[in-house]
Amino acid sequence: MSASDTAPARHVLVAVAWPYANGLSHLGHIAGCYLPADIFARFHRIGGNRVLMVSGTDAHGTPITVKADQEGVEPAEIVNRYNPKFHEQWERLGISFDLFTTTMTDNHREVTWELFRALHANGYIDTKTTEQFYDPEAQRFLPDRYVEGTCPHCGYTEARGDQCENCGKTLDPIDLIEPRSKFTGATPVPRETEHYFILLPKLQEELLTWLESRQGWRGHVINWALGFVREGLIDRAITRDLAWGVPLPPELDISTPASEKRIYVWFEAVIGYLSASKEWAQRSGDPDAWKAWWLDPAAESYYFIGKDNIPFHAVFWPTYLLGASTDGEPPLNLPTNVPANQYVTFRGAKASKSRGVGKSLLDYLDDYQPDELRYALATILPEYNDTDLAEEELVRRINGELVAAWGNLVNRVLAMTRKNFDGVVPEPGELDERDRQILATVDRHLAAEAELLEQVELRRALKEALAATQEVNAYLNATEPWKTAKTDRERTATTLWTALQAISGCNLAFAPYTPFAAATVSGWLGHDPDLDGTGWTRREVAAGTTLGTPSPLFRKIEPTDDAATS
Repeated sequence: MSASDTAPARHVLVAVAWPYANGLSHLGHIAGCYLPADIFARFHRIGGNRVLMVSGTDAHGTPITVKADQEGVEPAEIVNRYNPKFHEQWERLGISFDLFTTTMTDNHREVTWELFRALHANGYIDTKTTEQFYDPEAQRFLPDRYVEGTCPHCGYTEARGDQCENCGKTLDPIDLIEPRSKFTGATPVPRETEHYFILLPKLQEELLTWLESRQGWRGHVINWALGFVREGLIDRAITRDLAWGVPLPPELDISTPASEKRIYVWFEAVIGYLSASKEWAQRSGDPDAWKAWWLDPAAESYYFIGKDNIPFHAVFWPTYLLGASTDGEPPLNLPTNVPANQYVTFRGAKASKSRGVGKSLLDYLDDYQPDELRYALATILPEYNDTDLAEEELVRRINGELVAAWGNLVNRVLAMTRKNFDGVVPEPGELDERDRQILATVDRHLAAEAELLEQVELRRALKEALAATQEVNAYLNATEPWKTAKTDRERTATTLWTALQAISGCNLAFAPYTPFAAATVSGWLGHDPDLDGTGWTRREVAAGTTLGTPSPLFRKIEPTDDAATS
């Protein structure tokens, strides 16, 4: 994939999970979806594809209202407190959103209404009278996450009313054993209330046919989704008795003086990918620009989430998109892939904002350079299995690989060129077999990495970048330019010229993972620091180029207490 390819640029939507505004992100969140999404987006931007990467603060999640109730403030105050912190952490870590917004915007409300109305008009949403839990002490209905209890499937004692974090099963609060209110601890009682339901069984066969046609999805994602659908979908309530959230479309509102209704967050939040795309288009000055990612069947969409969000993105969101189709109008694109990651654990405990397991990202960024943290996390991404995180492993990866292999390679080659050729790229002599072989090897690793990145195999792709670097280090050790500089200037010139070409390729290989360093090295090599659109092809460092003055790309980390104890 290169800028010179004749194929037109692809449109790639990178849709990233929306964090709750109830606390700062920890490394589990970052490794779970935000860093993988950014690596993938940067790769495609370098290749010249048109990427739209969107997300935002989930303002209506139950954790926000729980925190607001605990503090005695309005939910909007919690959102406005944490949203700037999200922007800070993305900027510091280099997470390159095209738009990071919130679900509190007028635009999000209008887009949610559009989808709600379309599903209702097509017969996939209807009202039902149902029983929901009511807290007799607080005298209010309890949304799903305001109820906790024992999971009927696995016996986990802190299961939420909508889903068990332990086994991943979706739940209804009524299913819980020994349920309790998060408000008062009281035992809730069922009471009748009227709500809108999405009639999922009507879309089951169409959804199943689509899921069975998926190729390249991770096994734990597609197998879970297929199993869930084959067990039989049920009608699910999509409104709740709440005063915080997206209101119902005025003409469909069923609120009463005794029971105010809101569209429930599990239905509304995933619509944020579409509403954020439309908001980005409006801000860009071309309100129809979003259509290239949502209505063109050739466009691609990748949803980066954690495994607890598989049902919402691999089952429920596709049903909305299928059900909202209107005769005469092109359908909205279904997900190309949902590369959900597993969990990052800390001494076996799942990282959790609410339970205080794992330090916040901003805490880590006070101790690590952003590229160091990005690299170390990328080596342990939980793509297929849970990954237990120990800070000494991060330190080992940074010091033993990033600093010793890559950073040291760049510095010693540029330093030798400065010492022997006044910092100017020398004119090479005739390349021998070793010279040609190392350049072919770097190019081969770049091609293998590109193939893996296309498949969202980000850990394995990074190994290709590191392997290329190790091969270049071995080449230098074999050719010994520090020795030939005393006896054979032409050979030294050829070796350093070759090494600089190889470094250019390695820098490209590391660019999606370590973007700050990649921009620096690119500038040192006389290239534009902005790699977007340059193509996934090693760029030549022309003889006669004056190189930048090198300085350490990374710093060696002194081991500290294990992150899991924080």
